[in-house]
Amino acid sequence: MIKTIILSMCLAVSSLSLNARAQDVRQYTDGPVTEEAYIQVEYGHFEQYIDWLNSTWKPTMEAFKKAGLIIDSKVFRLTPKSPDQPNIVLCITYKNAAAALDKGVELEEVAKKVIGSTEVQNKARVGRNEYRKVLGTEYIRELILK
Repeated sequence: MIKTIILSMCLAVSSLSLNARAQDVRQYTDGPVTEEAYIQVEYGHFEQYIDWLNSTWKPTMEAFKKAGLIIDSKVFRLTPKSPDQPNIVLCITYKNAAAALDKGVELEEVAKKVIGSTEVQNKARVGRNEYRKVLGTEYIRELILK
């Protein structure tokens, strides 16, 4: 009788631990990581910024994609609620966090082929800063639900 009680208790405890392990399994998978850059383009310079996006940013993103460094890129226009909010969001989607954060050297090498040297790129950034302001950048990760 005592053996039966002990055996029953062991079975009960083991089934509880199986249930606890089953509940510990994540109900999602980590997906791609998207870098979002929030840009405020000054009034009257929107078309100038779009011209730069088409002439430089888009070909650079296409080269990154061809090199396998990014999955996708997109541009969104926003309607700001107040003067200190962005009116453009630039999105670059990477396969994972490592690709988003650890491929700076590879990205720079591809950008040099498309745009020019780092010095040329920096001078162009300074020029764009006359009519646009980068308000911030954040990384967001997609969660793929199971």
